[in-house]
Amino acid sequence: MKKLKMSLMILLTLISFNLIIAQDMNPDAGKLYNEGNSLLKAGNYKGAIENYDKALAIEKDYRIYYQKGVAQKKARDLKGAMKSFDDCIKMKSDFAGAYNALGGVYFQEGDFNAAITNFEKVLTLTDKSNVESIVKKNLSLAYSKLGNDELANGNSSKGIEYLKKAIGFSNYDAAYLSLAKIYSELGEWDNTISASENALKYRSKITPGGPYYYMGVAYKGKGELDKAKEMFQKAVSDATYKKTAQYELGLLN
Repeated sequence: MKKLKMSLMILLTLISFNLIIAQDMNPDAGKLYNEGNSLLKAGNYKGAIENYDKALAIEKDYRIYYQKGVAQKKARDLKGAMKSFDDCIKMKSDFAGAYNALGGVYFQEGDFNAAITNFEKVLTLTDKSNVESIVKKNLSLAYSKLGNDELANGNSSKGIEYLKKAIGFSNYDAAYLSLAKIYSELGEWDNTISASENALKYRSKITPGGPYYYMGVAYKGKGELDKAKEMFQKAVSDATYKKTAQYELGLLN
């Protein structure tokens, strides 16, 4: 049976909170802040950070810390970004954008529990539907990672618990596929079929072979061999599942 692979090429979106305006800052700090924003937009992260540091030397402002963190994150200085977002939150504890950004950094660092804590904080601070949608997708990704880590460590019950939380926040196709895989290993055939059907229904990144393969396993387990053959035949067209599907078809013929 093929081991499920989750793509890591997932963008954790930085939410825009209209931080360009600096009218109420010290004029010199505001000038440096706006120059830093222009450099950030142009992709000159080093120059942007230098301007933010100069601005912070004149005035401590949560917006400057936030934008500095964004620049550091883009420059792949995750530890520096983490500190800047922390400093931003210390100055403005109700700023949802900083929690989302900090959650994204923790996600990239592999600390999914800390990422979840920060993403969930955003949901308590915002009533904007577009922001909630983004953050729920982020939560789904984080819980999926936790779930797959637990499954890899042999803890199926905890893995399933996390994966159910993932799909509770967003219909993430890879989370459904992970559930289909573990349910098939546990012999929970109806749950396997349901998870596979949802993986196909909400498919955006995964290939279709996985859901069809696990449905084939489930129908075989239920003794519905014609349906099992149909699913395995569909799975054969997917290179990732071709050999295992062909093997199962060979056993049924």
